[in-house]
Amino acid sequence: MPTKNSANERIDAFDTVFAKPAPMPVAGPLYTGVDLGTAYIVTAVVDRSGVPVAGALTRSRSTVRDGLVLDYLGAIAILKQQVAGLRNAGFALTTAAAAYPPGTSGRNAGAFGHVLEAVDLEVAMLTDEPTAAAAVLGIGDGAVVDIGGGTTGISIFVDGQVVYTADEPTGGTHVDLVLGGHFRVAPHVAEKMKRDPDRQSEVFQVIRPVFQKMASIVRTHLSAHPVKTIYLVGGTSCFPGIDRVMAEETGLEVILPSHPLLVTPLGIAYSLYRQIAPSLPLAPERSEHDTCRSAAIH
Repeated sequence: MPTKNSANERIDAFDTVFAKPAPMPVAGPLYTGVDLGTAYIVTAVVDRSGVPVAGALTRSRSTVRDGLVLDYLGAIAILKQQVAGLRNAGFALTTAAAAYPPGTSGRNAGAFGHVLEAVDLEVAMLTDEPTAAAAVLGIGDGAVVDIGGGTTGISIFVDGQVVYTADEPTGGTHVDLVLGGHFRVAPHVAEKMKRDPDRQSEVFQVIRPVFQKMASIVRTHLSAHPVKTIYLVGGTSCFPGIDRVMAEETGLEVILPSHPLLVTPLGIAYSLYRQIAPSLPLAPERSEHDTCRSAAIH
């Protein structure tokens, strides 16, 4: 089932609020989602109708790696700056949620919540990343493949329920290492090269085998739970052509939502909204003018 236009509208709306947050004051409670990733830390804020109203995105290096919070103080420092900026802009952030890679448990999962508590956010929910992505995409059946900077999370859904999860140590960092080795440059230089639109066609043939390996890993995990559709999210999924490689290698339909990097953080906030909002008085519906345009599925 293709990603619903309403899901892409919501993701587009989130992308828009980075440059133009919702006018203040925003009535009613706010719901905050925090995605502590390897390459980026992203905070999403939605209102009482589940509509994105604000966000913050900061590049991060080594605060989180292979699904673990390694630089606890570094993650806190970045999130503290984001939350302070949003609060200073008038957004009264109090209740929040965070997500961890699938398969993470115990203290490792709890560490993601501790980062939020350290910046004076009440942790109302912890969830895994692909499940959060599925919430905002409205997925009933299929596989969410979240290719981030350090890991690739795989979650399989049947009738809206998770039946299988896995997390593999492969992602954007490994792409950078291959590029760095080929061009004999440092990984951070390779990372900039990867994000340069003028060079992406050139580097695609170099990193195509990495994408093929990722697809092979995904195919192996899906063998026990066959699905028809893969939904690609995460920062590495933004690279042009990765969806075609995934489709070729798995033989499945591959859907690339609008702004793959933003799907999981928005999904975290949206999941929190859906958990809490039903217990609150119904909010008036937003008009069509309150959300962004629909984006085409690539």
